[in-house]
Amino acid sequence: MNLRNVAIIAHVDHGKTTLVDQLFRQSGTFRENQRVEERAMDSNDLEKERGITILAKCTSVEWEHDGTTTHINIVDTPGHADFGAEVERILSMVDGVILLVDAAEGPMPQTKFVTGKALALGLKPIVVVNKIDRPDARPAEVLDEVFELFLNLEANDEQLDFPTLYASGRAGYAGREDSVREGDLTPLFETIVSHVPSPGLNPEGEFKMLATLLDRDPFLGRILTGRIESGRLDVNMPIKAIDVDGNKVEDGRATKVFAFRGLERVPVESAQAGDIVAIAGLVNATVSNTIADPAVSEPLHARPIDPPTLAMSFSVNDSPYAGRDGDKVQSRVIRERLEREAEGNVAIRVTTASDNDSYEVAGRGELQLGVVIETLRREGFELSISRPRVLFRDGPNGREEPYETVVIDVDDEFSGTVIDKMAIRKAEMTDMRPSGAARPA
Repeated sequence: MNLRNVAIIAHVDHGKTTLVDQLFRQSGTFRENQRVEERAMDSNDLEKERGITILAKCTSVEWEHDGTTTHINIVDTPGHADFGAEVERILSMVDGVILLVDAAEGPMPQTKFVTGKALALGLKPIVVVNKIDRPDARPAEVLDEVFELFLNLEANDEQLDFPTLYASGRAGYAGREDSVREGDLTPLFETIVSHVPSPGLNPEGEFKMLATLLDRDPFLGRILTGRIESGRLDVNMPIKAIDVDGNKVEDGRATKVFAFRGLERVPVESAQAGDIVAIAGLVNATVSNTIADPAVSEPLHARPIDPPTLAMSFSVNDSPYAGRDGDKVQSRVIRERLEREAEGNVAIRVTTASDNDSYEVAGRGELQLGVVIETLRREGFELSISRPRVLFRDGPNGREEPYETVVIDVDDEFSGTVIDKMAIRKAEMTDMRPSGAARPA
């Protein structure tokens, strides 16, 4: 069976998760009479309510054409900057990317950030201009903007020769001309199979896999997801975890091996190089560790986990209204829940304050910390939360502080006010140019 591993890159609300839903439906992953909620990949309640993807997820479809079945592993990735580190790690386990761009809005700042990482890894893009049926769609201009973006990101000649499709994810059709208004997603399936290379990894070598995602199961413990880079993995096979420096983290066995079939994680007896799998059986291994045969001593190259930039204090609710909205109010219960969160979410860090009754939770941004707070609130926890504070660190030239790269698209008449407001916040303007229709960026 042929195999393809592909990630979907898009800005917030450009239709990524909706398009994946249609790929499920048209590949037969869902039965015709099966009741499935819209945007099925956004399984978290907060994802459904906010209309964004928070958790990266792996899934797969099988597409049959001319008597050949192609297994396509699809990774649906977050589009918000606070979850950008997850996107970058995921790109290491795919062989191609689908860049999804809104036919009216065009490529956006977060698109630029993630696409730059994908191009730097040498991945070949497929450009899908989505929402082609919008009344304000401008597909020709958007395609020019994408090409200019690739030039600015120093794409090579092979990457600049990208295939382009025009689609409506909600209506479930795609075509090679911007006049398309009906049909199905067959052109997209065909382009994935023809343009994205198969993994081409060594199935005969020693087993090696880079842990890319981590979550926790109440029955199985830690579950590590990644792509097998070489060799073969069998259930109950001895394995070990080593860190980025080659130091052994732990020895263990692959008690369970899961492959992705549609929305489900399905147990399998074995997997080989190129497959994206999830492994249970290790208790200390984490993201960026190499999971390998016991004879392996050299780790796979891994991108380090980005350090937190903001921190908030979580403490017991000692107000007069304590206990009215939740039943989990004790310091010990809060600590255990935060430690469990930090185990599965490697982008946050939890430390105990000197008074032993409050905890500092550090993360990549306000949205990420806000998601943690809202998740705990819905589980019945009551907390007192401090204002966010910026985390500094000591560097070779003294104290260093985190910074964000901001792109603002604004009408000419407001540019002076925006520049003043940003200067008050210690911003430094590095570039200003018109972005069309008398709007500087």
